[in-house]
Amino acid sequence: MNRESRAGRTTGLTLGKFAPLHKGHQLLIETAIRETDDIIVVIYDCPETTDVPLHVRAGWIRALYPGVEVIEAWDGPNETGDTPEIKRLQERYILGLLNGRPVTHFYSSEFYGEHMSLALGAADRRVDPDRRTVPVSGTMARNDPYGCRPHVSPVVYRDLVAKAVFLGAPSTGKTTLAAHMAQRMHTVWMPEYGREYWERHQVGRRLTPGQLEEIAAGHLEREDRLTLDAREVLFVDTNALTTHMFALDYHGGATPGLAAIADKAASRYDVFFLCGDDIPYDDTWDRSGDVHRRVFQKRIAADLHARRIPYVPLRGTLEERARTAEAVLSRLRLYGNPREWMAESQARPEPPSS
Repeated sequence: MNRESRAGRTTGLTLGKFAPLHKGHQLLIETAIRETDDIIVVIYDCPETTDVPLHVRAGWIRALYPGVEVIEAWDGPNETGDTPEIKRLQERYILGLLNGRPVTHFYSSEFYGEHMSLALGAADRRVDPDRRTVPVSGTMARNDPYGCRPHVSPVVYRDLVAKAVFLGAPSTGKTTLAAHMAQRMHTVWMPEYGREYWERHQVGRRLTPGQLEEIAAGHLEREDRLTLDAREVLFVDTNALTTHMFALDYHGGATPGLAAIADKAASRYDVFFLCGDDIPYDDTWDRSGDVHRRVFQKRIAADLHARRIPYVPLRGTLEERARTAEAVLSRLRLYGNPREWMAESQARPEPPSS
């Protein structure tokens, strides 16, 4: 928008890393929304500060404030500080980014509000500089997202929690291990929603294709709610890949909706564990036998390979499986390359307990 079309309008600008976005940042943005006609938020790429990608952090702001213009500063300067050189560097970058667009109000809670507002020719609006209204900082939220949950939007918090899913054929110990790991790591776990749904709706031990899609959608809704109670990691007992596999097994195909949910599973979870079929088969009335378990197990592994999803095999006793999972998770980097940290965890296994 050119200078003429903005005549008579006020424009607020704020900038930062938003790593992560917290309610102190939101107070800045919401104050600017109340006080000015147009809002610009500049968000910097900062891989030295956080692994959360720039577009994910920008997405938080766009989701919460759809009327705000968000500019992703991929080439922004990394230098921060109170030296004259750094101040001029930051000012030149922002002025170049705006390319002559006028700003009437600059919003911040930091020292740079003074020099940046002068460079912009804008009013210097400091909002809660002493952190009394919202007692949180980006460093606090990065170091302890769980402890800072009251000061972090659910939209943001869900992206700060790792999701570890346990896959495997029926009777491979997924439920037992998910519950055990949640207790072991002081967090919560997501039970298999499909089993609960199946027990209520099955006819002749079968469900319709549409009902299987309902399972996948209902599982995601519950998973999203439980994520808000998780500390660092949410353990998940199966996911849409399993439901999709049941659809293929029962009906020879899946609904487009279920197939789409299954396709998105690869990017939804941070680590996949494949529970082995090396434990005794629990032949309950709702299962189809040990032979079917072995076939189902092979099909699940083949599906993971076909989708190029890295996974960690778990075998042995409950304690052996738990130690392997714990070793992998201790090296997990949220938004990191899973092949790198998974390879590291396998190259440096945890020592056996005495």
